[in-house]
Amino acid sequence: MVEGNQKTQATENSNWADKIEVSEKASTTTDSAAESKILNQEEIDSLLGYHNDDDSEYRSMKTGVRAILNSSMVSYERLPMLEIVFDRLIRLMATSLRNFTQDNVEVSLESIESMRFGEYIDALTLPTLLTVFKAEEWDNYGLISLDSSLVYSIVDVLLGGRRGTAAMRIEGRPYTTIELNLIKDMIQLVLSDLSTAFDPITTVNFVYDRTETNPRFATISRMSNAVIVARLRIDMEDRGGKIDLMIPYATLEPIRELLLQMFMGERFGRDAIWENHLMEQLWDTDIELNAVMKDVEVKFGEISNWKAGSFLPLDMAPHDDITLLCGDVPLLTGSMGRKGKKVVIRIKGKAEKNG
Repeated sequence: MVEGNQKTQATENSNWADKIEVSEKASTTTDSAAESKILNQEEIDSLLGYHNDDDSEYRSMKTGVRAILNSSMVSYERLPMLEIVFDRLIRLMATSLRNFTQDNVEVSLESIESMRFGEYIDALTLPTLLTVFKAEEWDNYGLISLDSSLVYSIVDVLLGGRRGTAAMRIEGRPYTTIELNLIKDMIQLVLSDLSTAFDPITTVNFVYDRTETNPRFATISRMSNAVIVARLRIDMEDRGGKIDLMIPYATLEPIRELLLQMFMGERFGRDAIWENHLMEQLWDTDIELNAVMKDVEVKFGEISNWKAGSFLPLDMAPHDDITLLCGDVPLLTGSMGRKGKKVVIRIKGKAEKNG
């Protein structure tokens, strides 16, 4: 009996050990599963749409929550005429800058993007030169930014720098008054060319407003507002740089209908051939007109007593006008008369439509 009890107790202890081991394994599995569900910092940044600024390939990608938020932004591709405007701009700028610098200048359009104003300001690389301009007819503003390499290249060319040598760049110093005045002359040329580029669509005059070196002082729109950014590249043999032309959608709103055209002079829903055919057919169309001399209210009892030869008093003078109606629509007014054996109406003008 004692030996049997010892065997039973040993068996129970073995079962308890197995249960404890199984529970420890289950706990370990649960902990590892919980740890595997925790996102690291890189995954969180990817989910929210943030990324490392040093990763140039990832910089152009819009992912995560930020992509969802920006998906409702209006794309510049919905304004086809803008591409024509910017294409004219680079051709005009190439000619103007060649005359301005007396050097071989090539201007190219790198990209046209839609983004938020705050996103554009945050992406600027300092130091940069920001110029605020105003569209007088549209009563709104735009922004031109020049990177430091372009500023120093233009200054070097205008002050007689030799070809084949890179423009000297001193880090950390502000732009001098002479440099700012030289760049201001160039900016005014660009604004003049931009006004000319818009001429086939509408007449607008872009006026220089001010120049800033701090992006905070160049805020012309709310950070969440959508803007269009055209990135231009200016090359002067081995020198040059980039210039960004930023125009908020609010600035372009007055001419939005014109920018929606697929080609210059497009007229929505209109066809000249159909219009001419319709006009020709209208002249040959017969319609039925009713002449109303006077509206009189008569009781039904009086109407029931009418007989052949009864008179209906209209209380109307001979010179009073009558109205010609097509269906229920009044068209013309005139006076009634007689020509030969026919009653005629002399038209005086258009009838006033009630309501």
